[in-house]
Amino acid sequence: MNHSHFAQKLRNKVHESGDLPIDLRRKRLEKLRDVIRKKEALINQGLKADLGKSEFESYMTESGYIIEELTFTLKHLASWTHPQKVKTPLRLFPGKSKIYPSAYGVVLIISPWNYPLQLALLPLISAFAAGNRIVLKPSELSSHTSKVIREIVDEVFQDDEVIVVNGGIQETEALLKERWDYIFFTGSSSVGKIILKSAAENLTPVTLELGGKSPCLVEESANLEMAAKRCVWGKFLNAGQTCVAPDYVLIPRKHQDEFIKKIGSYIDAFYGKDIRTSNDYSRIIDEKNFDRLKNLLHFSGKIVNPTPDCREEKFFPPVILKDVTWDDEIMREEIFGPILPVIPYDNLEEVIRRIVSRPRPLAFYLFSENKKIKEEIIKKVPFGGGCVNDTVLHLANPYLPFGGLGASGMGSYHGKKSFETFSHFKSVFENGSVLDVPVRYPPYKSKLGWLKFFMR
Repeated sequence: MNHSHFAQKLRNKVHESGDLPIDLRRKRLEKLRDVIRKKEALINQGLKADLGKSEFESYMTESGYIIEELTFTLKHLASWTHPQKVKTPLRLFPGKSKIYPSAYGVVLIISPWNYPLQLALLPLISAFAAGNRIVLKPSELSSHTSKVIREIVDEVFQDDEVIVVNGGIQETEALLKERWDYIFFTGSSSVGKIILKSAAENLTPVTLELGGKSPCLVEESANLEMAAKRCVWGKFLNAGQTCVAPDYVLIPRKHQDEFIKKIGSYIDAFYGKDIRTSNDYSRIIDEKNFDRLKNLLHFSGKIVNPTPDCREEKFFPPVILKDVTWDDEIMREEIFGPILPVIPYDNLEEVIRRIVSRPRPLAFYLFSENKKIKEEIIKKVPFGGGCVNDTVLHLANPYLPFGGLGASGMGSYHGKKSFETFSHFKSVFENGSVLDVPVRYPPYKSKLGWLKFFMR
């Protein structure tokens, strides 16, 4: 089928049948959970081929994560979809008020390559739970996983419910020419601007999950050992190809050398002395991104741990950069790879001013044992979401909405917030037809006093 017909095909079904029945949503989502469990080995193979992910990391950040979200959604689906009674002011007596969750209609989801299964199926789960029909466009760069996604979707859903479109830029451009009821995009800020411009043509609502340079601020009172350990885990997960990875570390100058030493120790502990042979260290997605990372190293900072890379294997080792300054080339764009710049600082207030003056990051990480300072910094620094004394794990809590602001995105999802993102909430006031209060009808004459009494 021509790509240009996908949206219209699903829209015709919406016009014919309305929102997907709730029982059908539950049935499909239960089957999706079963199929993901059944195809775990195939999923692992795809992720290994695309990104060199270990089975543990694949389950933790991809298939297991999705199963957990499915279980959470299925548990709460009945309460989320049920019309909600709300209070009605006395002046509107004897009327009643309700809010009805409803689907937008036809949703376009464009997902990225770095967590190709999770970031495709997580929004799909929520959009479908809300009763929408969906066109999903996975990334062409993670082609092995995209094929698995297509296979999973074809087994679970009917082709008038969810359609997967595999392909590259040409397919994406064709899809963006269509009219959608909602667009959900995860990817770079540059492409996000294109999506937003396209959506504006039809006044289509969007969610943009983008990125940015997410700071990791280590404050004077922090536990350096724990900060180093958790920073290494969050930064080098998926070889740094994580939108919420700590992009750079800010450390008191007097602690820089000690902190870097601890960073090196944990890299060795996690991945061994010969990282290239580690089964737990991922690979860069392709040669283009490998070359981009190599080019980022041409700046004024000092490489602490020079280690041979291998373009043929797309192996890019963890790189620690010492004595980085705010003006270095590495600080001009999101790294999105296993390069960790360390910026020493002398004044905490100045550091906070610097962070606040930059584009708003998707994530912010603070290591501190000082309660007052923690609260002050969290209030002062604008960011999408983050952690205190950890990294990345705020994504793992379905009760925490996830999303950016400003340059790092708009809108949020995860858990109940995902259902709300893909739902329109119809506000309905229902009045009685037996009793009719005459105050609202002309002529008004002496009725103003009554009106003021009820609208105090």
